[in-house]
Amino acid sequence: MKASNQPSESEPDQPRVSFLTKLIATGLFVGYVPWASGTFGSLLGCLIAFLPAFENPLVSVPLILIVLYAGVITSAKVAAVEGHRLTKIAAATKAIFQPEEHREPDPSIVVIDEVVGQWISFFLLPLTLPTVIVSFFLFRAFDVLKPPPARQVEDVPHGWGIMLDDVIAGIYANIGTRIFFFLLGLFHIHL
Repeated sequence: MKASNQPSESEPDQPRVSFLTKLIATGLFVGYVPWASGTFGSLLGCLIAFLPAFENPLVSVPLILIVLYAGVITSAKVAAVEGHRLTKIAAATKAIFQPEEHREPDPSIVVIDEVVGQWISFFLLPLTLPTVIVSFFLFRAFDVLKPPPARQVEDVPHGWGIMLDDVIAGIYANIGTRIFFFLLGLFHIHL
């Protein structure tokens, strides 16, 4: 009897994700870092932001919108295969700060949302080292704590929830960075 390459009826087809989809959703494979993959996704966003012309809204706005949409599509595909799989650090962090169950999976390897959120945290700010450091730490804090409505949008299906909670965290980090530097200016402190 000859072996068949066709799956039997008792073996369901395993969904597959293309190389390009994984490349985008995992932030150039940064998402495969076994610990703190979201932090490394944010660091990737910082590095990309230092490319020439990123500060120009004619460059950053289309880039954010294109990568946001690509992230929605690719993160949904990867999440459908990976499910709720988290690194140990991500699982511990979620247990502390987000103990409720999430309907929509958001696996640790998907970090394109952190890249986009980090970019939003820099929007229309000068990309100086102090600004990037403050924005980075504020974005990571807001991404973990997920103040409303960030936590609520996580349950939006089809990859939108994965991306939108980080968009909101990026907006909060952008505002927080502006407030931080405004307060420093009031006290005549310059970094």
